[in-house]
Amino acid sequence: MSKPVYGKNAVQSRNVEKISSYIWALVIGFIVFLVWTPFQVGLFNGQQIDFEKPIYLSSLLSSLLLLVWVALYFTKFKLEGQRDMLAVASLLLPATYALSLIGAVSHYMAMSMLFIQSMYVAIFIIALYLLQQKRLNVVIQDAILAVSYFIVGFGLLNWLGSWKFAGGLVGWFSVTVRNGKYLDAVMTDSNGLRLTSIFQYANTYAAFLMAFLFVAVYALVRSKKWYGTLTHGFMLVPIIVSLLLTLSRGGLVMLPVVFILLLLFLKPAQQILWIIHLAIAGIAALLVTSPLTTLGTELNNAYTSSAALKAWAYLLGASVVVAALGWVIQRYAAPWLKGKLGSWETRKLTGLWIPLGSVVLVAIVAFLLIGTSVRSVLPDNIETRLENINFKQHSVLERFTFYKDAMKVVKDYPIIGSGGGGWASLYEQYQNNPYISRQVHNFFLQYLIEVGIVGFIVFMGFIGYIFYKYIRMYLRREKDEFDNGFFFYIIALSILVHSLLDFNMSYAFMGILVFIGLAGMGAVMDNKPLRQRWNKAGLRFGYFAVITVGTVFLLFLSISYIGSSNAALKGKSLLSVSTSYEEIKTPLVKALDARPSHPETALYLSSLDMQVFKQTQDEQYLVEASAVLTRALKDEPYNKNLQTQLASYYDLKGQGDLALAVYRDNANKFNWDITWYEALISRSQALAATANEQKDDPKKQEYVTAGLDAYKHVVEGVEHLKTLPPEQLQGRPFSVTPVIALNAGKLQVMSGQNDVAAATLKLGLSEDYSDTTNREIARWYLAALKKAGAAVDQPVYDKLIAADPEEAAAIDKVVNTQY
Repeated sequence: MSKPVYGKNAVQSRNVEKISSYIWALVIGFIVFLVWTPFQVGLFNGQQIDFEKPIYLSSLLSSLLLLVWVALYFTKFKLEGQRDMLAVASLLLPATYALSLIGAVSHYMAMSMLFIQSMYVAIFIIALYLLQQKRLNVVIQDAILAVSYFIVGFGLLNWLGSWKFAGGLVGWFSVTVRNGKYLDAVMTDSNGLRLTSIFQYANTYAAFLMAFLFVAVYALVRSKKWYGTLTHGFMLVPIIVSLLLTLSRGGLVMLPVVFILLLLFLKPAQQILWIIHLAIAGIAALLVTSPLTTLGTELNNAYTSSAALKAWAYLLGASVVVAALGWVIQRYAAPWLKGKLGSWETRKLTGLWIPLGSVVLVAIVAFLLIGTSVRSVLPDNIETRLENINFKQHSVLERFTFYKDAMKVVKDYPIIGSGGGGWASLYEQYQNNPYISRQVHNFFLQYLIEVGIVGFIVFMGFIGYIFYKYIRMYLRREKDEFDNGFFFYIIALSILVHSLLDFNMSYAFMGILVFIGLAGMGAVMDNKPLRQRWNKAGLRFGYFAVITVGTVFLLFLSISYIGSSNAALKGKSLLSVSTSYEEIKTPLVKALDARPSHPETALYLSSLDMQVFKQTQDEQYLVEASAVLTRALKDEPYNKNLQTQLASYYDLKGQGDLALAVYRDNANKFNWDITWYEALISRSQALAATANEQKDDPKKQEYVTAGLDAYKHVVEGVEHLKTLPPEQLQGRPFSVTPVIALNAGKLQVMSGQNDVAAATLKLGLSEDYSDTTNREIARWYLAALKKAGAAVDQPVYDKLIAADPEEAAAIDKVVNTQY
């Protein structure tokens, strides 16, 4: 069995060697990439031109780094141990995303996810080998801590009104800074202000803070230098305060879960030290959170230097006190505690007593904060969030709905999945009610949707093996090995556990952290030797050939996509400032040359051609618009904007029946989009009326059926929404709107269902008879009653005639029209 890297014989280990200047250059590039990424690549949510370029740039940079790694390790790489096979197995992850392209429902988003997954694996392979050398391991740990602490400070700068300064720090290289301000570093929703820092989503920032809270405590307890102890101790209060300011219920629920899981890996003395440090920092943070919440709210409304100074005094004062106490504990209490518990720690199962006690303690604290008035010591907004933690809370019910709907997608795309971004493309077809969530709020389910059972087994086998090997190593660990590996274990475990409830891994930076964490665990795992047959020149060469060819392919593809993205952005900007068709068209055509199905570019170019057609009536512009839309929809059939644009194209061609077909044939993809059904029913009615005038009964019946089927879907949907739990939010509006009531009622009159039509039309009536649509509804309602032989609705009749006396003749005209 080969020895791990950091054992007592580390100096003699074959893995420890002189670090060349070339490897140091790779490390520097790795760290620069790590610093650059969080401020560039944000949430992958199917966003298009404005947010895609950083993905391709990150893919380009990671590809370059991997090629450097190939050059440096080509002669050193041996397929000797299980750790080496991890590097080989990691290639299966992007391979499963490449496989999912076969049935991808959105080629654009599937390609973006292929870039992202390839970037993760590139970072994993590089980190796996760099972290096997202790000096580099320490450097990378320090770099990760520095970046995380900067992100915490960056968020608090924005919270305390210094957004200009914060924006200036990163504005020179971040695409997310607009007019000197980082977008949504502090966001506002129904709960008030919420801190998000670089993530623009409070729950993911909470997951990040949870991970690095435990990393900071671990670094504090481990630190042998006074300045390290003070630094990590100082950061505990800012991290806890930031976590509270996110108002994330998921973060607060998962925090004790992860804490107890981590305690299981510590010796009793370490467990006690963790609890003491967290308790002191937690109390200090709670004492200053209320004034910081109030002052932060004031400063985000109007900045004043006095309020800012007061806020910073609270925060820095509490941090200094906790840092000083942390140093005292580590300097005097920690050695005494380890001495007292030294013999006890050698006994079996002693490490279980404190975690078990912590479960009880957490339960008591949770009861006090959630079930009693003790929570009133917290700021009102945090108190409200805690008060609403229960299984009937709307966000919990909504997540359960997401998960059920996700399994419907899995059922239809079981083997190789629906491709990257599959949920974002498909959720409107499968959703139970009209919520808006382009994320499943569960990373593992979303992964299953995207790559199917095959890819999911590969992924779970990959991370499961790493965790299994790490835990096996823990059971017979040596101190240095454990210390280095545990830093990365905390990061990977914390983010992945929280990702059971949210979409943290849809942030590329969070994904990078997890894969670095997995690499750090792999670097210290028990590295059993492989059979000699694996370590053959042909296999090693083949592995490097696959990496090199794949990386070079992605490198050139990234360059091509970057050029396409630049051209698309130029075309988009010209749309608002230029009146020259050729000037605007040129960059858009260039963008589509590389990516002919890019949704947003296709929309811009087809819209431009259609506008020029309106002005010139030159059919060639419609021909080009049709070609662009047809090509784009081939790869993006679930893109609503492209489908709507295609219907508009048919309208310009005077082919209203084909425009209706677009709405009818794609209605099942957008089951809860009431505007889609408004358009479908309105178009059906208009075409049915025309067919009636032309005495074309078959066509009239076809259009009436299409419209009434759509109306039936709306009515059934409205009834279904009544079955939702009262605590669950419905989502987008979905009801029988006045436009739907009017046109469905007309179609029912055309089909001779006059009594039914009267009831439908009445649903759309309002008291505003100055509104032309309402007057038309009233006209057809009264006509339907008359045609059905029912008594006139006198109050409605009187209000309609008072608004427009000519409506009496209009009612008779409807009554006398033959259908």
